[in-house]
Amino acid sequence: MAYEPIWTAHPDKLNKFELVKLEKDGLDVIRTIIEKYANEGYDSITVDDMDRFKWAGVYQQKPKDGHFMMRVRINTGIMTSAQAHALADISTLYGRGLVDVTTRQAIQFHWLTIESLPDIFERLEKVGLYSFEACGDCPRTIVGNPLAGIDPNELVDTREIVDEVNRFFLLNRDFSNLPRKYKMSISGNTYNNAQAEINDLSFTPATKIIDGKEVLGFHAMVGGGLSAKPQLAQSLDLFVRPEEVLKVAIAVTTIFRDYGYREKRHHARLKFLVADWGPEKFLAKLTEYIGEMPKRGEDKTVGWQAAYFDGVHPQAQEGLNYVGLNVPVGRLNADELHELAELADRYGDGHIRTTMSQNILLSGVPDDQVSQLLKAPVLQRLTPQPKHFMSRTVSCTGNEFCNLAIVETKKRAVDVAEYLDQHIDLDEKVRIHFIGCPNSCGQKHIADIGLQGSLLKTPEGMVDAFDIAVGGALGSGSQFNKALKGRVRGDQVGPVLAELILFYKENRISGESFYAYVQRVGIPAFQEKLTAILQSSIVAS
Repeated sequence: MAYEPIWTAHPDKLNKFELVKLEKDGLDVIRTIIEKYANEGYDSITVDDMDRFKWAGVYQQKPKDGHFMMRVRINTGIMTSAQAHALADISTLYGRGLVDVTTRQAIQFHWLTIESLPDIFERLEKVGLYSFEACGDCPRTIVGNPLAGIDPNELVDTREIVDEVNRFFLLNRDFSNLPRKYKMSISGNTYNNAQAEINDLSFTPATKIIDGKEVLGFHAMVGGGLSAKPQLAQSLDLFVRPEEVLKVAIAVTTIFRDYGYREKRHHARLKFLVADWGPEKFLAKLTEYIGEMPKRGEDKTVGWQAAYFDGVHPQAQEGLNYVGLNVPVGRLNADELHELAELADRYGDGHIRTTMSQNILLSGVPDDQVSQLLKAPVLQRLTPQPKHFMSRTVSCTGNEFCNLAIVETKKRAVDVAEYLDQHIDLDEKVRIHFIGCPNSCGQKHIADIGLQGSLLKTPEGMVDAFDIAVGGALGSGSQFNKALKGRVRGDQVGPVLAELILFYKENRISGESFYAYVQRVGIPAFQEKLTAILQSSIVAS
């Protein structure tokens, strides 16, 4: 370590996992996997090292029988066709053909074995990809504008900035032992497509008049995060030039490392420190590291589109287009990823872009090639013209693979979306997010309708169920959705949501979004409606 771990002054106050991290840096487990565990097998893995596997981007998958999940960093969601082919090959060889796009633009594998990890690490590195620090108490995948460099609504092309920040933090032992997970977003898009408010540190587009000239740059926000105690990030009174993003990121991360809480694992994210300090005190401490910088300028974020890009859209480059494809709940297979990579080379600019809505974009498609691209067989399922509810349904991994999830989510989410598309004719698209546990990997809190997995006691025993929350959104007036009372059986989620959505459809003002309707009529109106539904013949609760 090149720094002094000042939090070790009172080791009796540290949580147990902090002592594990002090005994051996999480990054050291990567070499141990390659040199020891891959040769000696699953049963040779120690309990503490299994916890450190997160720094390799690896978790045990349910039911802890020797298989692993791996998350691969796709910074700002942009990968080359060669990288996509390599990911598809790994899935075919070791992951039973499954490929998941996460809500942080990463690629996730399942069914991996300890023996396969060294070859996977090598295959990733050959194409410039890494799973390292995609998980763990460290700076994770940097999310950003998937349209960076081609975006008509982009103030600053952030690709080089993201690369610079990623290069600095990746495998940097000065920052590999943070109090808890640490998430950054960097985007120049004016529609907040990197969802700044739910990240520990985020940079959003801004301008400022300095010495009589308009300067392009960023505003900074700190302390956002979801999970059981969600908080929206708070704005700092700071204007950041593009060349100063790394400096600010280093300083914020240093503050988190040295002053963040390490006594309780559930109270260790940066959001808790920011909530206690407030943005003014945090900025004062930050200024000690970065020196005086200009105050905030003019915010150039003009709205929020929730990172959705269905269909064909013109790029900033005349005559070129990007095509937004729907990947139902983020899941595709290796053959489909191979096909998308081939399409990216044949019709586009050789890049595939992942979004925070678990979808995929193909970019650089000339006007005269769009019609041919749209005829590709793989775009029948991964369609640029999805049905309304399927197009806006997001899901975490669920208990199919995740040890923390209480219920299955991905198949349930698809079934519910299909039910709604069959039974509800609605011109407005309603965002529906499923999560299997309070950690909120499916970002339930920012959805129009968020569903959190739970269990319900019935005469037949315990069954899967969901708690419902409504009215979440980011951007202007951002707020998390509010929970309703009344647990819904898993097999009744479709009919119950259909009734709630019809309540909106039949009573809304022309052009009123679901979010706006919730704000107008209030949570009590939705609570009354849900209570009536649960007491009706629709649901046997």
